[in-house]
Amino acid sequence: MRFRLSLPPAQTAPFTGIDVAAGRRGGRLTLRWRVTGGAAALVLPAPATPARTDDLWRTTCFELFLRPGAGEAYFEFNFSPSSQWAAYRFDGYRRGMANAAVEAPVTTTSVAGRTYALSAVIDLRPLAVTPSARLGLTAVLETKDGAKSYWALAHCGDKPDFHRADGFIARLPFESRA
Repeated sequence: MRFRLSLPPAQTAPFTGIDVAAGRRGGRLTLRWRVTGGAAALVLPAPATPARTDDLWRTTCFELFLRPGAGEAYFEFNFSPSSQWAAYRFDGYRRGMANAAVEAPVTTTSVAGRTYALSAVIDLRPLAVTPSARLGLTAVLETKDGAKSYWALAHCGDKPDFHRADGFIARLPFESRA
């Protein structure tokens, strides 16, 4: 499945766009964010040892919000170009935040001309995902001039707020048999 992210109506950025490819196999979800146009303008954190790290969203960061079932609980995953990551569980909208008990995702990055890509593989098996699961796919992009742009599948409200359940509009891809 392929998704296209957008900016809030009042925001501009030096990028042509962001799309996200999603696939599922063997209980694992693979996501690939692709930033087109202007990759040279991106602030990319220096490579680091993959480790759980807070506050990754303060600079260039790619995010997955996952509501695994029909309730209010959801997970937030942050993936930094540095290879650092974070995973949180929430009981409801910005309530009851705790580190999620998940294994470290595997991330890779690439640059090809004016395109930057980050891929992440997440093990969904411990998250009790149901057929009613919903995703919010987002990105925070910082440029070398210090500006930040906020990309999402849907922007609900007058300010970017990736935690809003009405932004979790994508369905989880079906399991691939190939």
